Amino acid sequence: MRRGPARPAIDAAAATSAPADGAAPAVAAAEAAPVREQLRTEFAFELPRGYVDDMGTVHREGVMRLATARDELIPLKDMRVQENPAYLSVVLLGRVITRLGTVAHMHDGVVENMFASDLAFLQDFYRQVNAEGHTRAGVSCPHCEQPFEVELGGSRLGES
Repeated sequence: MRRGPARPAIDAAAATSAPADGAAPAVAAAEAAPVREQLRTEFAFELPRGYVDDMGTVHREGVMRLATARDELIPLKDMRVQENPAYLSVVLLGRVITRLGTVAHMHDGVVENMFASDLAFLQDFYRQVNAEGHTRAGVSCPHCEQPFEVELGGSRLGES
């Protein structure tokens, strides 16, 4: 009969008893350790109408990731954006949408062929995802003093 490595014997009384100060060491260590918050970088969405591919398949569910500074700078070098600044949102969305239905390769050509209502939805979603609530400010009505929020963000995709 073959034996594995020797295991230390555990005294059942010692394993269940608490230290003299009354705090369990594992619990004390867990409470003392700072909780690391995970940064959410991808966000699911559902298009109002859906992208229709060449085969007639409608793709509505997708994922957008947070944009980086590079994502917002690279499109500015694109000749299409230089000729027509409105094209910025198409190129930018093509970079940050990581999945759309079963579309094999997501790129700006896919965004270019979306319905206008879906493009508007994605532009708004981009702002929400990347602003993370920092574009709203709490104010009060000068007449009735009722508090409310106002949107301070830029009017076009890629602007702050």
